[in-house]
Amino acid sequence: MRAVKDGPANQSYGLQVARLAGMPAAVIEAAKAQFRLLENRAASESQRGSSPQLGLPLEQTNAHPVLAVLERVEPDEVSPKEALELFYRLTELYETGR
Repeated sequence: MRAVKDGPANQSYGLQVARLAGMPAAVIEAAKAQFRLLENRAASESQRGSSPQLGLPLEQTNAHPVLAVLERVEPDEVSPKEALELFYRLTELYETGR
């Protein structure tokens, strides 16, 4: 039996939910790495006596090439043929990681 209670959880299930939702494994692995980095930073800062709130970086330093292409796309100005070509290009970039 399980019960739902108000208040904070003793751990986060966000990555498990993302995996179940079908997020790409590469995205989940990147999130795990970021999470470990934040945990390590929080642990080292708590040893020094400070306890800042964990935060995600405002800018992604190693953005995937797919994101760089998507940032330049104007969806309202893409023809159906261009959209199909863009889809193939994005798929290739995602698969190769370049």
